[in-house]
Amino acid sequence: PSADYLDNGNNKMAIQQADKLLKKHKDLHCAKVLKAIGLQRTGKQDEAYALAQEVAALEPTDDNSLQALTILYREMHRPELVTKLYEAAVKKVPNSEEYHSHLFMAYARVGEYKKMQQAGMALYKIVPKNPYYFWSVMSLIMQSISAQDENLSKTMFLPLAERMVEKMVKEDKIEAEAEVELYYMILERLEKYKEALDVVRGKLGEKLTSELQSRENKCMAMYKKLHKWPECNALARRLLLKNSDDWQFYITYFDSVFQLIDESWTPPAEEEHSLEGEVHCSIEQAVNFIEERITEESKSSRPLRGPYLAKLELIRRLRHRGCNDEYKLGDPEELMFQYFKKFGDKPCCFTDLKVFVDLLPPSQYTKFIRQLLGVIPLAAAAENEVALPGDIKALQQHLCVVQLSRLLGIYHAMEKKQKLAVVRELMLRYRHGLEFGKSCLKTELQFSDYYCLLAVHLLLDLWLEGEEAAVWQCLTLLEEGLSHSPSNAQFKLLLIRIYCRLGAFEPVSELYSSLDAKHIQHDTIGYLLTRYAGSLGHYAAASQSCNFALRFFHSNQKDTSEYIIQAYKYGAFEKIPEFIAFRNRLNSSLHFAQVRTERMLLDLLLEANISTSLEESIKSMSLSPEEDDIPWKDLRDNRDLTVLFSWDPKDRDISEEHRKLSLEEETLWLRIRSLTLRLVSGLPTLGHTIQPKNSEKTAENGVSSKIDTIRALLQQLEAAVDSGKKFLEQKIQYPVLGPPPTRMAGFFSNGSCQCQTSLFYLVSDIYELDTNGLEDSAEIQERIGNSFKSLVERLTDLFNKCKGDLIEVRDGTLKTHPNLLENLVFFVETISIALWVSSYCDSILRPFKSNLQKKKKKKKESSVAMPPVFTHFLDYVTELQTLTSNVIDHIKGLEIILTALKLEELSLKDTLHLQEEKKFTKTVQGKVQSSYHHSVQEIGELLKKRLDTIKKLKI
Repeated sequence: PSADYLDNGNNKMAIQQADKLLKKHKDLHCAKVLKAIGLQRTGKQDEAYALAQEVAALEPTDDNSLQALTILYREMHRPELVTKLYEAAVKKVPNSEEYHSHLFMAYARVGEYKKMQQAGMALYKIVPKNPYYFWSVMSLIMQSISAQDENLSKTMFLPLAERMVEKMVKEDKIEAEAEVELYYMILERLEKYKEALDVVRGKLGEKLTSELQSRENKCMAMYKKLHKWPECNALARRLLLKNSDDWQFYITYFDSVFQLIDESWTPPAEEEHSLEGEVHCSIEQAVNFIEERITEESKSSRPLRGPYLAKLELIRRLRHRGCNDEYKLGDPEELMFQYFKKFGDKPCCFTDLKVFVDLLPPSQYTKFIRQLLGVIPLAAAAENEVALPGDIKALQQHLCVVQLSRLLGIYHAMEKKQKLAVVRELMLRYRHGLEFGKSCLKTELQFSDYYCLLAVHLLLDLWLEGEEAAVWQCLTLLEEGLSHSPSNAQFKLLLIRIYCRLGAFEPVSELYSSLDAKHIQHDTIGYLLTRYAGSLGHYAAASQSCNFALRFFHSNQKDTSEYIIQAYKYGAFEKIPEFIAFRNRLNSSLHFAQVRTERMLLDLLLEANISTSLEESIKSMSLSPEEDDIPWKDLRDNRDLTVLFSWDPKDRDISEEHRKLSLEEETLWLRIRSLTLRLVSGLPTLGHTIQPKNSEKTAENGVSSKIDTIRALLQQLEAAVDSGKKFLEQKIQYPVLGPPPTRMAGFFSNGSCQCQTSLFYLVSDIYELDTNGLEDSAEIQERIGNSFKSLVERLTDLFNKCKGDLIEVRDGTLKTHPNLLENLVFFVETISIALWVSSYCDSILRPFKSNLQKKKKKKKESSVAMPPVFTHFLDYVTELQTLTSNVIDHIKGLEIILTALKLEELSLKDTLHLQEEKKFTKTVQGKVQSSYHHSVQEIGELLKKRLDTIKKLKI
């Protein structure tokens, strides 16, 4: 019954049932473990662990206890304990196939490849089944992959694996396809391509049947490695005769033809051209071959795109080689026009043609678009009205042309007036197209959604050109689009980006969760959320969004082990290295490192010295200034920067250069944040040391090395800040839908950076005062006094950069100032660091003061002069308190203004707005207003808590 309760999630009852059983049978292992699982799930980890170890020490061999302990250790994230469990069981029951295979899988979970190899062979000796033998072989390959020394893997692990498989081949014991795959994998890694080719083409190759064209693809890969271009060509040709729509083989066919031409290869006179049959080695043959494919296609029952696109591809390659005129394949413009006539009603038509638009001369663009429009059946109701499509096919064709117009830059070249006219037309077409989608389910997209997106893209152009009202219209149209097509991810992504650009984070959380991002998407598109959450003052939402991401990254470790085990069980050996590479790629993800760092800074900001002490907070995160867990050398940028559709021409689209620069910027900013976090985590380690001056011991007790760590980190921070400033001098502008810039520019320009750095220098000075004592330290005290003064000035400056209206109404349009909000957030963070440093000063100065007072009492003198550092510190704390109170008052003022802002009265004087649109405009502006209000409230609350901690600092 205890197990049933656990399955139903009723852990308390499970514990009670287990206790009842244990009263009757006090040595029932299984009951103890079930009780431990109950304890683990109710948060009593230590008790659970103690109980489990009690049972494990007895080395149980009954299946129930072993299974239950495995479940428990897995929930504790301690897979290494499972291996010990089964090692003991196997010793006691040496012939159990089941326990041996459990032991093998336990090693697989922790990646102990050498032990896996031994366990596999031990299994094979008990039960000579092929899979067990090959588990052992695969473990050798894994040793070779994980070996740091490449030489070792090529001279020891792989040759040994090869010999083990050859032994099975000689004895004719190869049974399954997976075993042939494994043999091929070993030969490929040993670069024995010829031998690998022989295996695939030989008798063993006949077993490769589970994947379509598995043998052909493997042969092709080996021919390419061996530079056997005749074979490559003949095989590609043969496969295209079978299926003239398989694009990868066209590419290989063209690659090999041109390789053969460059090598001036000629077919031998007597024998076969190649192992794979006839070879084409001239441009004429290639041209004829493609023409034949097109002729064949016209006879086929369904239209195939491959042959037509192959013709365009060949023209592109010939043009690239500068030899187009000799072989007339036709005019690319005409070919693309014919292609459009054949496939224009398919959504893929645009993406197919997008690749080849460079073949058109820019002077022909407008004519080409007019030509396409000429063949679409559109009908106008009256003389001056827009001609609309009568069915979905015509709508798709028209949409394709509109997308091409955007891609060819025709819309970009228009004046403002023309652009607005196009926006109106597109929205008219969008609303008309909704009629065709009345029967669509909620989860399906409307046929005309792209019209709405394209209209928004045009409005974004206008906004970037300084048209403030355009951005509100973007949001209005997107919200309208989303109401008709609630699962359109593009609408949601674009709304997220624009709301964030305007500084409104509140609507974004909901939009992001409705995207229902799965698994790996937390890494590829998570940046859209985590970049803005904390920086716009939505602290609670920021914690939550970091948790989403971190939960995925942490579970990845556990999940990947399970995938690997399944791959062993089902013999999908070639997937195992892929899973491991996947795990490593996630572990060294840039986004993972950013979220970890920001999450810890956020937790300190919200809790340290408010609900728990700074020291406890840092201890609970197991942070230490010496340790850096970010894999700087291997950081992987897994962000998907093209997740938002864009129909922009190449020169306006996101480029490889943008990606490189964005990664560089993100890494620089991460370095600054990570060093700040480590410096803060070093504060509690510098606690007051009661040591006589100049004593030899200070070096040994570790504290002086702590201050050296802090000073070294400070130097690194200075260097990182310098690199950041140099980077920003390039004044990079990313495309509006490209990567969002980091917060680095604001951090430098508003003065937070200088404040934070000088705070850490102050720590170093106070430490010096602590070790030198108060007597002969007038110079240090003066330096500290000056630091206090300049810090207050800098913080006041930073506050001045936060002043101003967050939302203002200008000429009937709303304008938001997200930079003021970001500055406020930086102010809160900087003042928090100032307070953590102040409480360190406090901990050093308090003991000095009480010693002085004791002396005073002893000498019964009233004239013992107080050293100046005390008055400096008191003044500083008082000024901090006044400043923080002023900021809180300023924030109250902002709240009042935001509440009083009557958005309804905005005269949206543009005639564009229909009644329908007005409704959405009101919603959008309401969302932005409410979001700002929320941000200001959260910032105010946090500052009030910080003000309370300042009041405790009076020495």
